[in-house]
Amino acid sequence: MLNPADQAFCSVLAQAVPGLSMTAPEPRYLEEPRGLLAGLAGVVVKPVTTTQVAGVMRACHAARVGVVPYGGGTGLVGAQVQTEGAAPVILSLEKMAAVRAVDDHVLVIEAGATLAETQAAAAAQGRLFPLTLASQGTARIGGCLATNAGGVNVLRYGNARELCLGVEAVLADGTVMAGLKRLRKDNTGYDIKDLLIGAEGTLGVITAASLRLFPQPASQGTAMFVVPSPAAALDLLALAEARMPGCISAFELIARQGLEFLDEVGPPVHQPFATRPDWMILLEIGLPEGIDAEEALAGLFEAAGTLVEDGVIAQSGAQRVQMWALREALPEANKRIGSISSHDISVPLPDLPRFIAQASAAVQAAGDFRINCFGHVGDGNLHYNVFPAQGRARAEYANARGRVKDMVHEIVDGFGGSVSAEHGIGRLKVDDLERFADPGKLAAMRAIKAALDPLGIMNPGAVLR
Repeated sequence: MLNPADQAFCSVLAQAVPGLSMTAPEPRYLEEPRGLLAGLAGVVVKPVTTTQVAGVMRACHAARVGVVPYGGGTGLVGAQVQTEGAAPVILSLEKMAAVRAVDDHVLVIEAGATLAETQAAAAAQGRLFPLTLASQGTARIGGCLATNAGGVNVLRYGNARELCLGVEAVLADGTVMAGLKRLRKDNTGYDIKDLLIGAEGTLGVITAASLRLFPQPASQGTAMFVVPSPAAALDLLALAEARMPGCISAFELIARQGLEFLDEVGPPVHQPFATRPDWMILLEIGLPEGIDAEEALAGLFEAAGTLVEDGVIAQSGAQRVQMWALREALPEANKRIGSISSHDISVPLPDLPRFIAQASAAVQAAGDFRINCFGHVGDGNLHYNVFPAQGRARAEYANARGRVKDMVHEIVDGFGGSVSAEHGIGRLKVDDLERFADPGKLAAMRAIKAALDPLGIMNPGAVLR
């Protein structure tokens, strides 16, 4: 039920934007996946055209009402939930999911399409849109761009920013930026597109995008290799890239602790090795016609020597799915255990083994913790998460979270890394940004925010205070 003030503003919106769908906020619009934040909302609006989005923004700008752009709600840093201040309008793009154009090189699609729908639209053209996330059935392409999503294929194809040629967006005052050109080269001044991508809805609302498409690999192969250490994993990556340049799609590091969590709490998945290895790599390759991927992986296994202690190469599509099911189950197992502090970090590749050793020694010295370190080691991005000791509850560590987070982030910063590799800043990492970001960068960010959103109505409280 809307309160009188919200009902009054709904009347304003109804007059300003004929036919606009408006509802009271359902719980799903006020939650984030980890249950760390609870959001506010006066009303949820669901436009069906860019013109309607512009009308909403003009009305909110005139009334100085905050707007929280909403995609699939899968973000892990709270950008999708406003927790303080006056109740905002939640602007959901879920009814804007149309494919506007597609050819062999570019897909133009509206921001409310899910990532899975985007991939399917590319596949229907016989092409590949390579961005891949565990939440792709729910995550929407506008949110993927607003957070500059990464996922498992960054090593070969890049983050969302590198997959996007243009965006259509509505700025804070309702101005429509019609930037859907399908060009690889366009050097006409400032690239506003790249400001909006990764801005987490704080500079404008992305309503559609021109996305790059790629050829489907003629031969695809997947393997799990046991490695003796993270340093050996990096040496294996270098060997794989030398043997198959430009063909390594994913290179994921998995630790024994993650496998033990799956044994402890599920979800139930097939594990390929009877004895849980300390470290293993999930490797995927995509090769051109005439080269057999299974043979290429077998050749890599033989050439690796002591870098690889054991291995399994998928012999079918079903086995490939099994391998990826294990990797994609790791975050769910983490959630069931309940982390004390989770860290989405990146460090320069050569420093990855030293970071893992130094951070693990520091965390273990600080208390009775378990560490699950896994992730996209091919691009330097680790999910370094700290958990209670077995048999103990997260609530027993209520006072430890801040201490552990600061410890890990200080070590990351010491290696010249980032305290947010792919999840963004949202609301949960605003303090971290202020602490670790370069002051010059922060000043530039605030100047850009003031220029594009002088009233501060775009996603208030996210990224910048």
